[in-house]
Amino acid sequence: MSGSVLAGVDVGGTNTKVLLTTTDLDVVDRVDLPTPAHAGGAAIVATALGAVTDLLDRHRASLTGVGVGAAGVVDATTGTVLVTGNSFTGWAGFGVTAAVTAALGVPATLDNDVNAFLLGEVATGAVAGQADVLGMTLGTGVGGALVLGGRLFAGPRGAAGEIGHVPGFGDAPCTCGQVGHLETLAGARGIADRYAERSGRRTTALGVAEAARAGDADAAAVFEHAGWGLARAALLTAGILDVTTVVIGGGIARSWDLLEPAVAAAVAAEPPVSGAPIRFAQSALGADAVALGAAAQVRDRVFASGPVVVEDSAV
Repeated sequence: MSGSVLAGVDVGGTNTKVLLTTTDLDVVDRVDLPTPAHAGGAAIVATALGAVTDLLDRHRASLTGVGVGAAGVVDATTGTVLVTGNSFTGWAGFGVTAAVTAALGVPATLDNDVNAFLLGEVATGAVAGQADVLGMTLGTGVGGALVLGGRLFAGPRGAAGEIGHVPGFGDAPCTCGQVGHLETLAGARGIADRYAERSGRRTTALGVAEAARAGDADAAAVFEHAGWGLARAALLTAGILDVTTVVIGGGIARSWDLLEPAVAAAVAAEPPVSGAPIRFAQSALGADAVALGAAAQVRDRVFASGPVVVEDSAV
């Protein structure tokens, strides 16, 4: 093909995904490559942009903008990574959008990976066109994001939607240093820990899921409690914000068959005061969601016509 395209980049601690899309967010091509996570911010961005350039050459296309989604805490306004986990070195404090624009001469955006995931699903995925959505990613931990009134709502300090770190879900210690957060029930680490507590056996979250499907009562109970936690999170969001649509992604979401019965039972037992049904949707974009959401965000920046933009943090 030839013509103008967007690039979406998903920077993870292990792998980086790069997509080229049309301005309608149809995927033209994609590539996955290892992230040089301990080589510093310049190397991480250069690796991603090298893949962008290769794809552009392959398709004889011109670039309109680059959107980046990255794990950790970011400042979307300045396009800077603020805080990362220990899987990265020299990434925190790096000015991503400035580096992209300097290298390629096009507009660039940066957001955290959970926000980008939700933007992708709202733009062209499982909740396409929905104006009010809670997004949850169930990976090692539990990430959250909100779209309200068609806008990504980050809150005054960028922490809106962080449903994984809301208390009231037991008394187990969370990775953040506090206790009783949803992450301790529904994240991969939490599922493995809760199973070890019940059974005395240590395995991965995938191993717990396999055991549950094989009839292990302890494993089934762990997923039942995780499903209860997800339902409680959705009910809290419905009660406070009147948001009743939830999209779920991440590796643990692949065990929806184990989570869904408890989710449905809990929601049926205590429906929202509005009377509106809570809808849970599984990600339709899978591994492309973050990169597609990043592409959607830079598209909206360039054309100022998309339905989802970042809500001013002063709101």
